Amino acid sequence: MNGHKSGFAAVIGRPNVGKSTLINALIGQKIAIMSDKPQTTRSRILCILTEEDAQIIFLDTPGVHKPKHKLGDYMAKATEGALHGVDVVVFVVDVTERMGAGEQYILKQLANVRVPVLLAVNKVDCIPREESLPVIANYAKTYDFAGIVPISAREGENLDGLLGEIKKYLPEGPQYYPADMVTDQPERLIVAELVREKVLELTRDEIPHAVAVDIEEMTTRAKGDVYIRAVIYVERESQKGIVIGARGALLRTIGQRARADVETLLGSKVYLDLWVKTRKDWRNRANALREFGFHEDI
Repeated sequence: MNGHKSGFAAVIGRPNVGKSTLINALIGQKIAIMSDKPQTTRSRILCILTEEDAQIIFLDTPGVHKPKHKLGDYMAKATEGALHGVDVVVFVVDVTERMGAGEQYILKQLANVRVPVLLAVNKVDCIPREESLPVIANYAKTYDFAGIVPISAREGENLDGLLGEIKKYLPEGPQYYPADMVTDQPERLIVAELVREKVLELTRDEIPHAVAVDIEEMTTRAKGDVYIRAVIYVERESQKGIVIGARGALLRTIGQRARADVETLLGSKVYLDLWVKTRKDWRNRANALREFGFHEDI
């Protein structure tokens, strides 16, 4: 393909600035889970956008934060590792919030990056334009950005402009992945993440980061429907009761919402069998992290 471009773009930013919303909007499918809880994304998720003139492989990274346990260490390493071996970095910030310690920490990391860095100023739909200009000007003074692009990931505003900036810095190259492939993640992992997303949506603040989801069985039955047995792990018995809810009401709601997304993902009727189990302090146990798909040698 003469003039065809292909390459890797790392999407970074502190928790809750809209990185996963942006990735999903660009790809056109829900691959990265979304939540209003910080540190939702736990791994580097590779998402693929194929257009006629380019194929962009996005790395959606965990939000940058100070690690508090082994899982946090893993997440920090995942983000730091994503800055190397890519063609361009997209630093996403929230225009409605002042630059804080999280952004300053990321800017220090970017000082060692040898590829172009684009600043994606997200949530511009949330405040008047005249209020966003000083915020953008302040960021422009902190780093020599290759480009600054105001966007709204939620509303899809100026995403073409952002893609155009990304493509400028991609090398010419072939299409690495089939046009209909949107992620390198196995279906089981995406299903687990969709279930975890619903837990984050529906539980109180003490629950979210103590939750892991393991898909124990995923089987296509004779009639084409899919049976999935998923276990939601928490760290304390009190958390187990919260996730289940009175007479199992919350767990049923989690299952109903997750099943709808999984059926869209798989294009099949799904029977989702949810269980809740306690695994004490799993975020600090290396063997548990490995079982749940987190690898320390990242």
